[in-house]
Amino acid sequence: MSDLTGLSALVTGGASGIGLATAELLAARGARVACLDLAPDGLPAPLLGVAADVTDDASVRAAVARAAGEFGGLDVLVNNAGIGAQGTVEDNGDAEWHRVLDVNVLGIVRASRAALPHLRGSAHAAIVNTCSIAAWAGLPRRALYSASKGAVQALTLAMAADHVREGVRVNCVNPGTADTPWVGRLLDAAADPEAERAALRARQPLGRLVSAAEVAAAIAYLASPAAASTTGTVLAVDGGMHGLRLRQEG
Repeated sequence: MSDLTGLSALVTGGASGIGLATAELLAARGARVACLDLAPDGLPAPLLGVAADVTDDASVRAAVARAAGEFGGLDVLVNNAGIGAQGTVEDNGDAEWHRVLDVNVLGIVRASRAALPHLRGSAHAAIVNTCSIAAWAGLPRRALYSASKGAVQALTLAMAADHVREGVRVNCVNPGTADTPWVGRLLDAAADPEAERAALRARQPLGRLVSAAEVAAAIAYLASPAAASTTGTVLAVDGGMHGLRLRQEG
């Protein structure tokens, strides 16, 4: 498939997990792709690695300018960079709240702010934000993470309204628990990793974790000209977790 040929994309957090899967898929479908990450080393060709920290505005602006300069413009921004957090509202101090919100919410603000002047010059401009099922569903011990992703979902809709008449579409994907390195690290830290993995699988109606490739496919669709009439949309890729209420078996 070559439906993205001629388009240029920037993926934040593009060196691993969902970000890397997305970058590789966009490139396979014809796009020129830059991966913005803290350490974008060892990326497979033809991906362009651009070092930047989404918590630093100057760093983000320089990275976006470099990608746009290399590609002669920018058509797609995938705001994927993010970090996790565990605990109730009592478990994390102010510094941790500021740290997570700085990456997960303000990181999107910084990258979008830097990219918008370039996106406005595109005939197929799109921003796709990686959100989470946590924006919709109350998950135990995820207060801080859920708050950040709830903000991402609301921000997506507000940005879609702000920029629709400029020709910039803005959407987000809400993955369920995905089989990524970050989730792997959480499982490794659990008292019983196998039991924890089984519990995570069981809470998604399909009975398994979401794959990074499945999330990437949803992002690629929203980024592509095939979704030209889609903006202000939240696309769940969660194994049915948000919409389905199954009866217990037995």
